[in-house]
Amino acid sequence: MLAFLKNHPFAVEAFFKSSLVLTFAVPKEELQNMLPECLELDTHNNTYAFVAAAMVQTKQLRPKGFPKFMGNNFFLIGFRIFVRYTNKEGKRLRGLFILKSETNKKKMALMGNFFTHYNYTTTDITQTLKGNINEIISIKSDFKIEIDATENEDLQLPKHSPFKTWQEARRFAGPLPFTFTYNEKTKEILIIEGVRQNWKPKPVKINNYHINFLESLNLKTPVLANAFIIENIPYYWKKGRKELWK
Repeated sequence: MLAFLKNHPFAVEAFFKSSLVLTFAVPKEELQNMLPECLELDTHNNTYAFVAAAMVQTKQLRPKGFPKFMGNNFFLIGFRIFVRYTNKEGKRLRGLFILKSETNKKKMALMGNFFTHYNYTTTDITQTLKGNINEIISIKSDFKIEIDATENEDLQLPKHSPFKTWQEARRFAGPLPFTFTYNEKTKEILIIEGVRQNWKPKPVKINNYHINFLESLNLKTPVLANAFIIENIPYYWKKGRKELWK
């Protein structure tokens, strides 16, 4: 029964007050051994694979259909790899594979670990806004991100990005439609589909960043490939569904 409950047994909805995603490009060989056998890397030019660091400020997160006053507000941090999965119908799905999940509330960690396989831990998260500079800081998780929120129609891609244009970079902005979890013993893959409307990510400039978890992966040459933010978007995740792999 407990195992069943961890498989995202009901739909969940929330309001994304903001979702900031930094995507890092890595030679594909550096990420391949981090994936389960059922998933393959989603690459650019068959050369680069990608790790995303997402910082999401949610409001009214609750089981879908429940009244808003029963929802809770959380800050969520997730580290994901961009992947593809070929389902039993032969359709190739783009999605994300979870490396680490964090939140600023113990309640979210407790409920998240009861109903998902995301393995939440709690951490401190502080946001400060000084003029057009927004900082997101965690002492416990040892990360700091400084965002320049100044409107700039001529914003350039990060230095060393493998993308030529923001339109090209948008394909790896996240979150993608699906999230995957794999049970190696049973050969079952759990597929969770996200649904959103009016999804219009806006490029942002990252002045500085330090992310200890990214460093802990011991990647040799990660480079910031893009950074996007979306704001004030309703979002929901469908009930998880399982299928046997091969």
